[in-house]
Amino acid sequence: MAIKITDACINCGACEPECPNSAIYEGAIDWRWQDKTKLSGKVTFPDGTEVDANAFNEAYSDEVYYIVSGKCTECKGFHEEPQCKAVCPVDCCVDDPDHRESEEVLLDRQKFMHGS
Repeated sequence: MAIKITDACINCGACEPECPNSAIYEGAIDWRWQDKTKLSGKVTFPDGTEVDANAFNEAYSDEVYYIVSGKCTECKGFHEEPQCKAVCPVDCCVDDPDHRESEEVLLDRQKFMHGS
């Protein structure tokens, strides 16, 4: 499953630089698939979805930091535990029950975004 940031976030920003996928963005900041990944230009995801990895996407939150669930791998392939959860001083980085995924799916996503 992906991680989400609750509205208890104090906007300290500790989590953002820790994410190896750049899945964490400051509130009101638009995001891109290409940020901190090998994705660039027109990309076709394994499920057939096509996107422009260079294009900006609308921020998910205007108030607090947020996580793009499609980029979150819970740090699989990089670290033993999600780094956002490890560094959050107010424990607002929590499991997202709306985005439950197996370790295999998370590792496949990591490989797709970063190469083998």
